[in-house]
Amino acid sequence: MNADPMNAHSLNAGPAGSADPDEGDAGLPRVVGVYGGGRMGAGIAHAFLAAGSAVVIVETGDATAAAARARVTGSLAKAAAKGTLGEPAEAAAARLRTTADPAGLAGCELVVEAVPEDAELKAQVLALAEKQAPGAVLATNTSSLSLTRLAAALAAPERFLGLHFFNPVPVSDLVEIVAAPATGPELVARAQGWVRALGKTPITVTDSPGFASSRLGVCLALEAMRMLEEGVADAAGIDTAMTLGYRHPAGPLRTTDIVGLDVRLAIAEHLARELGPRFEPPRILRDLVAAGHLGRKTGQGFYTW
Repeated sequence: MNADPMNAHSLNAGPAGSADPDEGDAGLPRVVGVYGGGRMGAGIAHAFLAAGSAVVIVETGDATAAAARARVTGSLAKAAAKGTLGEPAEAAAARLRTTADPAGLAGCELVVEAVPEDAELKAQVLALAEKQAPGAVLATNTSSLSLTRLAAALAAPERFLGLHFFNPVPVSDLVEIVAAPATGPELVARAQGWVRALGKTPITVTDSPGFASSRLGVCLALEAMRMLEEGVADAAGIDTAMTLGYRHPAGPLRTTDIVGLDVRLAIAEHLARELGPRFEPPRILRDLVAAGHLGRKTGQGFYTW
């Protein structure tokens, strides 16, 4: 059952005047599927809606589908209030459909998987999306997992790549495009065009543990946690060293709170398995996650929110 039904005409409507039946004037897919409507999935949906695409979000049930819609429409309303949305929020939201039925992905030209960072779950979702939208390009939003492993679940791995968006997606400037072994250069070039059409900057990396962004970001964050454990400085001092000394927009501990300590822990454990003990999570990170202090989303992490 759809949490917000749309008719077939409105779902397939894209920017007028396109010469390509699959893409609008900006070079974006007319209809984009997002599997998973949490913080990241909602942000990805927002980005495509703001650029003119229609979006279908698939969630696990009617209640979570409705929550995903509320998340996206709230984000669009905030953007409109700030003057950063090129149309009324209601107009962008009219191109959004949320559903608990994976069959809603039929007709999508691009499907972005945005479920939790679990390789088995992601592989299952990607395989299901491929069955529902057999002609679509499939993308994973993973921040660290092996695309080679995920591609093994697909019948057409040549239509698969990574689109690693950053939180918060609507205002983040970067998208990391990850080329899996079977990903052709023409698909990478197409994805680069999509990212630029979203108003963001693409970087392209090969399939390797942590890619570029997570590997560097987690390395810095883990060392900041060790410094906090050792009493080198408090969290605010460590973060200020990076924001004022190196012009980072946010320090590594505050960034970890925003990303989620549980997310950072899972990535660090994965990198430690793949790259060795230099990525072994510090005790302070394990203890905070065990206590349920996951950062901004729970109100407590390295900071109180």
